[in-house]
Amino acid sequence: MVAPAMGEDADRLIEFVSSVSGDAYLKVEESLGDGFVRLKVSEAERRQAKHDIRSVEDIVVELLRNARDAHAQRIFVATTRDGDERFLTVVDDGVGVPQHLHEAVFEPRVTSKLETMVVDRWGVHGRGMALFSVRSNASVARIACSEPHKGCSVQVIADVTRLSERADQSSWPEVEPDEAGAMRVVRGPHNIARRVVEFACEHPEVEVYLGSVVETVATLHAVARSVLEPSDLLFCDDPHSAPIWQRPAVCADADELVEVATTMGLAISERSAHRILAGEIAPLRSVLDSLAPAPRPAATTAPDIFRDRRSLKLARADAAAFAAELEEAFDFLAERYYIKLRGEPRITVLGDEIRVRFLFEKDE
Repeated sequence: MVAPAMGEDADRLIEFVSSVSGDAYLKVEESLGDGFVRLKVSEAERRQAKHDIRSVEDIVVELLRNARDAHAQRIFVATTRDGDERFLTVVDDGVGVPQHLHEAVFEPRVTSKLETMVVDRWGVHGRGMALFSVRSNASVARIACSEPHKGCSVQVIADVTRLSERADQSSWPEVEPDEAGAMRVVRGPHNIARRVVEFACEHPEVEVYLGSVVETVATLHAVARSVLEPSDLLFCDDPHSAPIWQRPAVCADADELVEVATTMGLAISERSAHRILAGEIAPLRSVLDSLAPAPRPAATTAPDIFRDRRSLKLARADAAAFAAELEEAFDFLAERYYIKLRGEPRITVLGDEIRVRFLFEKDE
């Protein structure tokens, strides 16, 4: 009897281990807990040999994809430039990252997507693996704050003399609907705004906001207050106990707002905090809404001290009943145009506006 070759023994051993524990065992070098693992080199190379980050805009795409893969339904992108440094902070309401993994997720081959990986218009993506490339190309890349089931805030500072960005960062792209009615970018500079708009068009189910740091804090404050109950605001003694994206909304005063925003990687002045709490800074529209903005009243030159700044608060039961009525009304369009509603209507109250968004798909 001829003994099997060493290679044959190895193949049989791999086949046996795979049959007992599944292929996942063969992909993992180390388990980091909470669903995160460090992949073996061969598996990491199979997924993505290299993250080719050549510009600041590429970093923005990776941070957006990371939030998406964390099942975020809201993503807030704050960006500003100071001299040769580009500052980026991305806040999301996704699953979050445990404290003990805040540094590990920036290490090579670390991911939480073991069994699946996402392939989209930008290539292959495994949540966590891109962060290593982001840190390798940026001056600073860190998780400002994150907890399991409370979302995440990632801050990046890039030196634009080392990592380039488009010269025109003020222009927004132009979009048009395609044959299916979905919005698509048709022209415009390939700057940060275009990358964010492209992502929003690809994922209309996600609310994406883009603006300055102060605008972003004002938007976090307004959007969270539109979904929180009055009791949530009255009985929250510690803003840091709330989901990260809701923390600006539960701050008791300007000093607390400054402190909370700073811990999120969104440093603002005390004056800006006072203006946000006084309602003097209008919240951002989501990127998709801003593509066809509704007219807004001109800003007053001086604050009106007699203005009622209390925003409308919908009780959860009333919001649910209103959504049910809207869903029934949508049936009229569904029957005529052979479409169906994807999920429930999304109701948001911002200032003096009630916004409703219907996500739909065509019937097969």
